[in-house]
Amino acid sequence: MSTTPLHLQPENHRILIIDDNPSIHDDFRKILGPADATLAKELDAEEAALFGDKADASRPWSFQIESAFQGEEGLEKVRAAVAKGEPYAVAFVDVRMPPGWDGIETITRIWKEFADLQIVICTAYSDYSWDEIAKSVGSTDQMLVLKKPFDNVEVLQMAHALTKKWQLTQIARRQMEELDGLVNQRTVELRAANARLTGEVAERAAAESALRRSEERFSKAFHSSPVPMIIQRPDGKGCLDANISFLELIDTERDAVLNGDTRVWADDATADALREKLAARNVVRNLAATIRTARGETREVLISAENLELGNAPYYLVILQDITDRVRLENELRQAQKMEAVGRLAAGVAHDFNNILTVILGNTAMQLRNPHLDEKLSASLQQVERAAERATALTRQLLAYSRKQMIQRRALSLNDVVEQTVAMLRRIIGEHIALDMRLASDLPPIFADPSSVDQVIMNLALNARDAMIDGGKLTLATVLVEIDEAARERNPEAQPGPHICLAVKDTGNGMDAATIARIFEPFFTTKAPGKGTGMGLATVYGVLKQHGGWIEVESAPRRGTTVRVFFPLSSDDLLAEAAKPEEPVAENVASSAITILVVEDEEMLREFVSDALTAVGYRVLSAANGRAALKIWAEHRNEIDLLLTDVVMPESISGRELAQTLLEDKPDLKVIFTSGY
Repeated sequence: MSTTPLHLQPENHRILIIDDNPSIHDDFRKILGPADATLAKELDAEEAALFGDKADASRPWSFQIESAFQGEEGLEKVRAAVAKGEPYAVAFVDVRMPPGWDGIETITRIWKEFADLQIVICTAYSDYSWDEIAKSVGSTDQMLVLKKPFDNVEVLQMAHALTKKWQLTQIARRQMEELDGLVNQRTVELRAANARLTGEVAERAAAESALRRSEERFSKAFHSSPVPMIIQRPDGKGCLDANISFLELIDTERDAVLNGDTRVWADDATADALREKLAARNVVRNLAATIRTARGETREVLISAENLELGNAPYYLVILQDITDRVRLENELRQAQKMEAVGRLAAGVAHDFNNILTVILGNTAMQLRNPHLDEKLSASLQQVERAAERATALTRQLLAYSRKQMIQRRALSLNDVVEQTVAMLRRIIGEHIALDMRLASDLPPIFADPSSVDQVIMNLALNARDAMIDGGKLTLATVLVEIDEAARERNPEAQPGPHICLAVKDTGNGMDAATIARIFEPFFTTKAPGKGTGMGLATVYGVLKQHGGWIEVESAPRRGTTVRVFFPLSSDDLLAEAAKPEEPVAENVASSAITILVVEDEEMLREFVSDALTAVGYRVLSAANGRAALKIWAEHRNEIDLLLTDVVMPESISGRELAQTLLEDKPDLKVIFTSGY
């Protein structure tokens, strides 16, 4: 960059006066003209003090004054002056210039095109505060305010200072442009030099990398990699090398792999597909395959492979990614999602079936109470009743699977429940099956519903019995287990902490993996038609889920089956006794004196309940939803003694909300809730 001292360029004394008053223009010409020599000398001295220049006594002090009487005219003159190469340095602008632009608008328009022009605002009024002016015109570092009537010295000072400032601004801009040019030029040179150096460094790095690609270094990187890799011969007969991670994956020795004595791929199709793609010089990425370990276990892997040349000989570099655990977790997640979806479907079906079965069983029971009923018709109705009761039992199993059944959990001893259930099991499983009890002592209580636990034990034992047609051994065992993170990795449904495990083991036929994947689905069964509903294990699954536990199955064909169910411990160490329901005190009130409001959205069920209650003498008012019930309540509030309502109803008002609303209005109202589950 040039170090030449800064020299001021020829001064610009061109000033534009923008004012609608001609006399103001005359005043400015008198003040800024060459007549007042004494004042000019004083200004020379002040300029020398301000800018460090020596006063030039021979220099004439005068400004080139041009006039404009409106803002529009002023802007045009500024444009013309710039076009001629003779720009104004300073403009004195009046604030009020009717009928055209005022001073603020004039300045704003001028600065949009000519930002270097120094401005002096002339005003005799307090039309605008400084903040308002600054907000309107933006930058104020090129603007001064001159109050009318103005002082001659002040005008001269402003004129000299602003013209000098304009001059210095232009010089600074030129210097910056020159500096930018030098910087840009130097930047281009440096970039070119950097590009040359980068190219040289890259070439040197490539050369050094080529030198470092020795067999020893490659071998070290290959063998220390945590990713299983082998260098395979194209003919598939053995390998040139295999790293430690690969040997650990297939659980064998290096020599067995190098000699080709170990079969890696679970099927020949994988090896054929790999050779075919690599022979065509294609790169293999994430090819899903199954490998077989030396112990006969299978692992799921993703294969990546490409051609490799070592010592002018072709090889295949094969890289494996073990995804066995990921595949297992994905399958378990899909299974859990499927079971959850089936559970929601089962709950919906059970809810609707309960409504239908209530109508069937209710109407059948009412007809069977008729003493004059025809004998054949009575027999037919009894068959209908038995069939409906079987359907009701099946519906209860669906509710258990979908975790919608009503349960009463309490602290209880699992061993006690097992022993009580076994007394009945001995008669059911038959003498051809030996029963072995291995119950751990001093187990803490679990937090569960006794009837649900009994149901779990019974279903598992009966399934085990059916798997041992020719006899065998049924083992029931309990144990306290601590679930750690390793167990959770094996089974995502497992919960950390202490649990009681009940294991039911049989010596029956066992199951394959495909069957195990479906055994908890409702209505899935491997038994002959008429031998089972397929709801036993589905019920067990639902009960365990509802209790915050889980179930694990271990089985293989001809190796028997072990089912383990896990129950959470009770937070209370004391075993609770089943509470005996209090006997309600019966009041001798005639049913005809009682009015019941029945609220049920299912029409057939609503009609049946109303008819049944009416048949025994109650007065019944019925509504199809909460809104209709509120209307009936408004008319018969004082007459209604009991609310009988479904819990879930349409029209945005549930049975619980309806009961709460009515109880707030009539606290002594009796309420009975009904629900499909």
